[in-house]
Amino acid sequence: MTRKSVGYFEGTTSTLLTSLICAGFDTLPVSNGVDHHGKNVRRINQQEKYDLLIAYPHKLYAPADYDLPYQEIFHICKTYGIPLLLEVPEHLKEAAHRLMPDAPDVVEFLDPSEILERAMELLA
Repeated sequence: MTRKSVGYFEGTTSTLLTSLICAGFDTLPVSNGVDHHGKNVRRINQQEKYDLLIAYPHKLYAPADYDLPYQEIFHICKTYGIPLLLEVPEHLKEAAHRLMPDAPDVVEFLDPSEILERAMELLA
């Protein structure tokens, strides 16, 4: 049986990743192309994709003239049906939505305390 995979951007907490591994899911690092933390997010395709991505907004949001705008990552998630959970403290959710107002339905802004429960729901 193939295990479901969770791609995570740098900074995702070890407690969350350990919880996912112990629940039977694989966790694999994903890079925004600058931090070289893992597989470059641009290499995601129909054959090589994740069942879920987890990130912080600062890993996706970049200056307007930057090579990888967050909209491109959102497009990848929407195209391949990959849920993206963005960890945003509750008091900053509104501000994060203003920074990235065009998030597709596969993108969710969640407080860090909500991430594990939502990840488990999506991976079930």
